[in-house]
Amino acid sequence: MADIDNKYEDNAKGKYYVDEECIDCDLCRETAPDCFNRNDDGGYSFVTKQPGTESEEELCREAMEGCPVEAIGDDGG
Repeated sequence: MADIDNKYEDNAKGKYYVDEECIDCDLCRETAPDCFNRNDDGGYSFVTKQPGTESEEELCREAMEGCPVEAIGDDGG
């Protein structure tokens, strides 16, 4: 499970975040490309935009549930 205390600083403010467990597998960026991006220098994904529509919310949830290392978190906010 993702740890909010270890989330990347790059994450957009809001309930979804990516923490330091990210292995840069690209699943979240493929699943919800409008909300996730890659930090090329660090080799990890982060939340660039919190979901603004029901569709984006569903895609973020799908990315979180599909993350192989559970690096995506939802702080419930």
